[in-house]
This record gives sequence, C-alpha cells and structure tokens, in this order.
Amino acid sequence: MVALFALAAGFTASGIFANLYRLVASKPETTIARMGYIAVMVVAGPSVLFENAAKAWRESSCSGMAFWLAAAIAGYWSLAIGLIILACGVSF
Repeated sequence: MVALFALAAGFTASGIFANLYRLVASKPETTIARMGYIAVMVVAGPSVLFENAAKAWRESSCSGMAFWLAAAIAGYWSLAIGLIILACGVSF
C-alpha cells in the first residue's frame, strides 16, 4: 500500500510541476532558461514521458512494447519521486 501511495504521490507531483511549468514558462531559449527547464523536468518528467508515449500510441507512431516500456519507466520514476516526498514528509 505504501508503494502504491508513493507511486500516486510521485505521479501527482509530476503532473502538478508539468502543468505549472506550462502555465508559467515559455520555450527555453537562453542557457539559464534551459537549466531551469532541466531542473523542472527532473520532477515533471514522468508525466511528460507518459503523455508523449500515450500520444504516440494513439497516433500509431510507436509500438505497444515501446508504450509499455515508457509507462514502466514513468511509473518507476514516479515511485522514486513519491518515496522522496514521503521521506520528506516523515522527517518533518
């Protein structure tokens, strides 16, 4: 149950970061903007990866195996983020 909670917490945090970034920032054109983009994508990555994989699968531009591999990577990445969130929550 804790693993599922961590996975859900990580994917939720990822979605929140991805959508906030889309609302606030434009396309990164300077070096500092690119560095900020990379920093945000560390947390927002699972949501963006899964969204791009689902879009490619709907358009039939990737195989089912590639989609499920991307989904598994996004899930594992979300689990790692969720475990970090839970560790921070327990320490406070």
